[in-house]
Amino acid sequence: MGDRIINIEEAKAAAEAMLFASGDAVSTEALASVLDMDARTMENLMQELAQQYRSENRGIRIIRLEDAWQMCTDPARYDYVAALVLQPKKRRLTGVQMEVLSIIAYRQPVTRAEIDQIRGVNCDHAVNKLLEYGLIEEAGRMDAPGRPILFKTTAEFFRHFGLSSKDNLPVVSPEKIDQFKEEANEEADTDITV
Repeated sequence: MGDRIINIEEAKAAAEAMLFASGDAVSTEALASVLDMDARTMENLMQELAQQYRSENRGIRIIRLEDAWQMCTDPARYDYVAALVLQPKKRRLTGVQMEVLSIIAYRQPVTRAEIDQIRGVNCDHAVNKLLEYGLIEEAGRMDAPGRPILFKTTAEFFRHFGLSSKDNLPVVSPEKIDQFKEEANEEADTDITV
C-alpha cells in the first residue's frame, strides 16, 4: 500500500475486508505487510478486532489459527447455518416444466385448463412444481363457471431469467411460429402402427 499511514479503525476495517475476501486463514505477517505495519502491532490489532467481534455478540467470529487469522461462524449460530444449508435445493427445470412456464409467461394470466389445452396433456404436476419453486403464483380467479385459478409469473421468475418485466420476454419470429405449426401438423398426421 506504499507509504500511506492509516488509523487503527481503518486498519481494522481493512483486515476485516481481507479476511472476508480470502475465506481462508491469513497470516499476521501477510496482513501486516499489506497494511505496512510491523507484525507485533498487527497481532495486537487482530486480537482487539477478535475481542470486538466477541463482545458485540456477532454471528461471525475472528479466530486465531497458529500464526494466522480467519473469519468463521459463531458456534452458537451453527443451527441457523445448518438449517439454511440443508434447505432443499431448487432443481433444474425439466422440459415439461419449461414448456408450462413458457405458456404461463406468454399467456398470463392463464388457467390450468388453458395450459392443458395448449399442451394437449394434463400439466398439474408441472404447475405444482413451478408453484413450489416460486416461479409462478396465483393471480386471482377467472370470472367463469367454476371460477378457475389464474396463474402468472413471479418476481423470482424475472430474477431467475434476468428479465425486468414480461415485456422483455423474447419475441418469436413469424417464421419460427410457422415452423412450429408445420412441425405440430406433421406430428398430428403421423400414423402410429403397432
